[in-house]
Amino acid sequence: MGELQKIRARYARRARDEISNRYDAVNPAEFMAAQEKYRAFVRWIRSCGLAPLHDKRLFEVGCGTGSDLLEFIQLGFTPANLTCWELLDERVRVARERLPAAVSIHHGDASDADLPASSFDVVYQSTVFTSILDDVLQERLAAKMWSLVKPGGGVLWCDFTYDNPSNPDVRGVSRDRVRQLFPEGALNSWRICLAPPISRRVTRLHPKLYTVANTLPFLRTHLLCWIERP
Repeated sequence: MGELQKIRARYARRARDEISNRYDAVNPAEFMAAQEKYRAFVRWIRSCGLAPLHDKRLFEVGCGTGSDLLEFIQLGFTPANLTCWELLDERVRVARERLPAAVSIHHGDASDADLPASSFDVVYQSTVFTSILDDVLQERLAAKMWSLVKPGGGVLWCDFTYDNPSNPDVRGVSRDRVRQLFPEGALNSWRICLAPPISRRVTRLHPKLYTVANTLPFLRTHLLCWIERP
Protein backbone atom coordinates (compact mmCIF):
# COMPACT_ATOMS: atom_id res chain seq x y z
CA MET A 1 0.00 0.00 0.00
CA GLY A 2 1.38 3.41 -0.99
CA GLU A 3 1.68 6.34 1.41
CA LEU A 4 -1.38 8.13 -0.02
CA GLN A 5 -3.55 5.06 0.54
CA LYS A 6 -2.14 4.77 4.06
CA ILE A 7 -3.05 8.39 4.76
CA ARG A 8 -6.63 7.78 3.61
CA ALA A 9 -6.80 4.71 5.87
CA ARG A 10 -5.42 6.66 8.86
CA TYR A 11 -8.02 9.40 8.47
CA ALA A 12 -10.81 6.85 8.10
CA ARG A 13 -9.64 5.14 11.28
CA ARG A 14 -9.39 8.47 13.08
CA ALA A 15 -12.93 9.44 12.07
CA ARG A 16 -14.21 6.12 13.37
CA ASP A 17 -12.31 6.19 16.67
CA GLU A 18 -12.50 9.86 17.69
CA ILE A 19 -14.92 11.08 20.32
CA SER A 20 -17.66 12.69 18.27
CA ASN A 21 -17.68 16.14 19.90
CA ARG A 22 -13.94 16.54 20.49
CA TYR A 23 -13.49 18.87 17.51
CA ASP A 24 -16.85 20.63 17.61
CA ALA A 25 -16.48 24.39 17.24
CA VAL A 26 -18.49 24.93 20.43
CA ASN A 27 -16.24 22.66 22.47
CA PRO A 28 -14.39 25.12 24.79
CA ALA A 29 -10.96 23.57 24.17
CA GLU A 30 -11.45 23.66 20.39
CA PHE A 31 -12.90 27.17 20.46
CA MET A 32 -10.05 28.61 22.52
CA ALA A 33 -7.40 27.01 20.27
CA ALA A 34 -9.18 28.27 17.14
CA GLN A 35 -9.31 31.80 18.55
CA GLU A 36 -5.61 31.67 19.39
CA LYS A 37 -4.78 30.48 15.87
CA TYR A 38 -6.85 33.31 14.38
CA ARG A 39 -4.99 35.88 16.50
CA ALA A 40 -1.71 34.30 15.39
CA PHE A 41 -2.77 34.79 11.74
CA VAL A 42 -3.34 38.49 12.48
CA ARG A 43 0.10 38.74 14.10
CA TRP A 44 1.66 37.01 11.07
CA ILE A 45 -0.03 39.39 8.61
CA ARG A 46 1.01 42.49 10.56
CA SER A 47 4.56 41.43 11.38
CA CYS A 48 5.31 40.31 7.81
CA GLY A 49 3.74 43.35 6.13
CA LEU A 50 1.36 41.36 3.93
CA ALA A 51 -1.59 43.73 4.08
CA PRO A 52 -3.57 44.64 2.05
CA LEU A 53 -4.68 41.09 1.32
CA HIS A 54 -7.37 41.54 -1.33
CA ASP A 55 -4.90 41.11 -4.19
CA LYS A 56 -2.81 38.33 -2.61
CA ARG A 57 -3.10 34.79 -3.99
CA LEU A 58 -3.14 31.87 -1.53
CA PHE A 59 -2.89 28.12 -2.09
CA GLU A 60 -3.79 25.68 0.68
CA VAL A 61 -2.48 22.13 0.78
CA GLY A 62 -5.03 19.85 2.43
CA CYS A 63 -7.89 22.29 2.96
CA GLY A 64 -10.02 19.81 4.92
CA THR A 65 -13.56 21.15 5.14
CA GLY A 66 -12.47 24.72 4.42
CA SER A 67 -12.39 26.17 7.94
CA ASP A 68 -9.09 28.01 7.58
CA LEU A 69 -10.03 29.36 4.14
CA LEU A 70 -13.16 30.87 5.66
CA GLU A 71 -10.95 32.61 8.20
CA PHE A 72 -8.61 33.88 5.48
CA ILE A 73 -11.64 35.37 3.70
CA GLN A 74 -12.66 37.09 6.94
CA LEU A 75 -9.13 38.49 7.23
CA GLY A 76 -9.34 40.07 3.77
CA PHE A 77 -8.36 37.53 1.10
CA THR A 78 -10.59 37.55 -1.99
CA PRO A 79 -12.31 34.16 -2.63
CA ALA A 80 -11.35 34.22 -6.32
CA ASN A 81 -7.68 34.39 -5.26
CA LEU A 82 -7.89 31.22 -3.15
CA THR A 83 -7.00 27.75 -4.46
CA CYS A 84 -6.91 24.53 -2.47
CA TRP A 85 -6.17 20.83 -2.88
CA GLU A 86 -7.67 18.08 -0.72
CA LEU A 87 -6.98 14.34 -0.79
CA LEU A 88 -10.12 13.03 0.95
CA ASP A 89 -13.40 12.79 -0.97
CA GLU A 90 -15.78 13.63 1.87
CA ARG A 91 -13.80 16.70 2.91
CA VAL A 92 -13.85 18.00 -0.66
CA ARG A 93 -17.64 17.62 -0.71
CA VAL A 94 -18.06 19.53 2.56
CA ALA A 95 -15.60 22.25 1.52
CA ARG A 96 -17.56 22.83 -1.70
CA GLU A 97 -20.73 23.27 0.35
CA ARG A 98 -19.13 25.71 2.82
CA LEU A 99 -16.86 27.87 0.68
CA PRO A 100 -17.83 30.57 -1.85
CA ALA A 101 -18.13 29.29 -5.41
CA ALA A 102 -15.23 31.52 -6.47
CA VAL A 103 -12.76 29.45 -4.42
CA SER A 104 -10.96 26.93 -6.66
CA ILE A 105 -11.19 23.49 -4.99
CA HIS A 106 -9.34 20.46 -6.37
CA HIS A 107 -9.43 16.81 -5.38
CA GLY A 108 -6.23 14.77 -5.30
CA ASP A 109 -2.57 14.72 -4.30
CA ALA A 110 -1.28 18.28 -3.88
CA SER A 111 2.27 17.19 -4.66
CA ASP A 112 1.05 16.59 -8.24
CA ALA A 113 -0.85 19.89 -8.49
CA ASP A 114 -0.69 21.17 -12.07
CA LEU A 115 -0.24 24.88 -11.37
CA PRO A 116 2.14 27.52 -12.73
CA ALA A 117 5.37 27.96 -10.81
CA SER A 118 5.81 31.07 -8.64
CA SER A 119 2.11 31.90 -8.84
CA PHE A 120 1.10 32.36 -5.18
CA ASP A 121 1.97 34.90 -2.51
CA VAL A 122 1.16 32.41 0.25
CA VAL A 123 1.27 28.60 0.19
CA TYR A 124 -0.31 27.27 3.37
CA GLN A 125 -0.53 23.95 5.20
CA SER A 126 -2.02 23.08 8.57
CA THR A 127 -1.57 19.65 10.22
CA VAL A 128 -0.86 17.95 6.90
CA PHE A 129 2.79 17.04 7.30
CA THR A 130 2.27 15.40 10.69
CA SER A 131 -0.05 12.92 8.98
CA ILE A 132 2.60 12.03 6.37
CA LEU A 133 4.87 9.38 7.87
CA ASP A 134 6.95 8.90 4.72
CA ASP A 135 9.94 11.27 4.51
CA VAL A 136 10.09 11.09 0.71
CA LEU A 137 6.47 12.21 0.32
CA GLN A 138 7.05 15.01 2.84
CA GLU A 139 10.01 16.23 0.81
CA ARG A 140 8.16 15.96 -2.50
CA LEU A 141 5.22 17.93 -1.18
CA ALA A 142 7.49 20.58 0.36
CA ALA A 143 9.31 20.96 -2.97
CA LYS A 144 5.99 21.44 -4.78
CA MET A 145 4.88 24.04 -2.23
CA TRP A 146 8.13 25.95 -2.55
CA SER A 147 7.94 25.91 -6.35
CA LEU A 148 4.55 27.63 -6.22
CA VAL A 149 5.71 30.55 -4.07
CA LYS A 150 6.41 33.90 -5.70
CA PRO A 151 9.68 35.66 -4.85
CA GLY A 152 8.89 37.78 -1.81
CA GLY A 153 6.06 35.44 -0.84
CA GLY A 154 6.32 32.45 1.43
CA VAL A 155 5.08 29.23 2.93
CA LEU A 156 2.76 29.57 5.93
CA TRP A 157 3.14 26.49 8.13
CA CYS A 158 0.96 25.48 11.09
CA ASP A 159 1.61 22.06 12.60
CA PHE A 160 2.46 20.36 15.86
CA THR A 161 5.96 19.49 16.94
CA TYR A 162 5.53 16.59 19.39
CA ASP A 163 4.69 12.94 18.80
CA ASN A 164 1.39 11.73 20.24
CA PRO A 165 2.06 8.49 22.17
CA SER A 166 -1.60 7.51 21.91
CA ASN A 167 -1.81 8.08 18.15
CA PRO A 168 0.73 6.23 15.98
CA ASP A 169 -0.91 7.68 12.85
CA VAL A 170 0.80 11.04 13.35
CA ARG A 171 4.38 12.22 13.86
CA GLY A 172 5.49 15.59 15.17
CA VAL A 173 7.50 17.84 12.86
CA SER A 174 10.22 19.86 14.59
CA ARG A 175 11.44 23.33 13.66
CA ASP A 176 14.69 21.75 12.48
CA ARG A 177 12.73 19.49 10.14
CA VAL A 178 10.88 22.50 8.75
CA ARG A 179 14.26 24.07 7.98
CA GLN A 180 15.34 20.86 6.23
CA LEU A 181 12.19 20.87 4.10
CA PHE A 182 12.60 24.53 3.06
CA PRO A 183 16.38 25.15 3.18
CA GLU A 184 16.26 28.22 0.93
CA GLY A 185 13.70 30.12 3.01
CA ALA A 186 14.07 32.71 5.76
CA LEU A 187 12.13 31.26 8.68
CA ASN A 188 10.20 33.14 11.37
CA SER A 189 8.21 31.11 13.87
CA TRP A 190 5.81 31.45 16.77
CA ARG A 191 4.83 28.72 19.22
CA ILE A 192 1.04 28.56 19.69
CA CYS A 193 -1.80 26.39 21.04
CA LEU A 194 -1.95 24.79 24.45
CA ALA A 195 -1.40 21.03 24.33
CA PRO A 196 -4.84 19.49 23.58
CA PRO A 197 -4.85 16.98 26.50
CA ILE A 198 -4.16 19.85 28.92
CA SER A 199 -6.58 22.17 27.15
CA ARG A 200 -9.41 19.67 27.37
CA ARG A 201 -8.83 19.18 31.09
CA VAL A 202 -8.55 22.82 32.13
CA THR A 203 -11.43 24.11 29.98
CA ARG A 204 -13.77 21.61 31.62
CA LEU A 205 -13.23 23.66 34.79
CA HIS A 206 -13.39 27.07 33.07
CA PRO A 207 -12.49 28.29 29.56
CA LYS A 208 -10.36 31.11 31.00
CA LEU A 209 -7.96 28.54 32.41
CA TYR A 210 -6.80 27.90 28.82
CA THR A 211 -5.26 31.38 28.77
CA VAL A 212 -3.68 30.89 32.19
CA ALA A 213 -2.03 27.57 31.29
CA ASN A 214 -1.02 28.89 27.87
CA THR A 215 1.28 31.49 29.43
CA LEU A 216 3.83 28.67 29.76
CA PRO A 217 5.50 28.37 26.32
CA PHE A 218 6.65 24.77 26.87
CA LEU A 219 2.98 23.69 27.06
CA ARG A 220 2.31 24.94 23.50
CA THR A 221 2.42 22.19 20.89
CA HIS A 222 2.16 23.95 17.51
CA LEU A 223 4.49 26.03 15.38
CA LEU A 224 3.24 28.79 13.13
CA CYS A 225 6.03 29.50 10.67
CA TRP A 226 6.44 32.02 7.87
CA ILE A 227 9.11 30.77 5.48
CA GLU A 228 9.86 33.65 3.14
CA ARG A 229 11.22 33.15 -0.34
CA PRO A 230 13.92 35.73 -1.17
